[in-house]
Amino acid sequence: MSRTITAILLVLFVASCARAYKAPPRNLDNACSILAQRGDFARAFRKAERRWGVPINVQMAVIYQESRYKGRAKTPHRYVLGVIPMGRQSSAFGYGQVIDSTWDRYRKEAGRRWARRDRMKDVADFMGWYMTTSYRRNGIPLSDARNQYLAYHEGHAGYARGSYRSKAWLLRVADDVQARSNMYRRQLQRCGKI
Repeated sequence: MSRTITAILLVLFVASCARAYKAPPRNLDNACSILAQRGDFARAFRKAERRWGVPINVQMAVIYQESRYKGRAKTPHRYVLGVIPMGRQSSAFGYGQVIDSTWDRYRKEAGRRWARRDRMKDVADFMGWYMTTSYRRNGIPLSDARNQYLAYHEGHAGYARGSYRSKAWLLRVADDVQARSNMYRRQLQRCGKI
């Protein structure tokens, strides 16, 4: 009898340690639908907007571009000779596809020691911190999703150098982020979320 109880307790313990997988919200082209499906996302975006001033639609558009709302998103593997896996392209992970060094800097500077890249409330706060830094360092308005995304992708120093100017593909992606941000803003206004 005690072996059975021990086994059951062990299984329950292991199960409690595992984080439940949450699929991305459905209908990612509708900001109101995303927030209706995930109340925790709505609270996270609002809190980050109050703390840092970054509009909800800008946060949502960047997260869409980075991970399509997949909390455990990772970069693709690199391959040698097209078949031998050689690790991931970068350490980028989570909703915001944040690399290790930038995440560590955020946790230290923002005092968020236990923040995780696969938890929306932490990623929304990170985006607020990062975009506010982009505003202070490079003068990018918090509502300018296009240039905020370019600074997010290239880093603050890379943006200041204009490293994005020679990357036509990145400029197209930044235009898409701006268009999605505008679409999300209109939707959020119609459903009364902003």
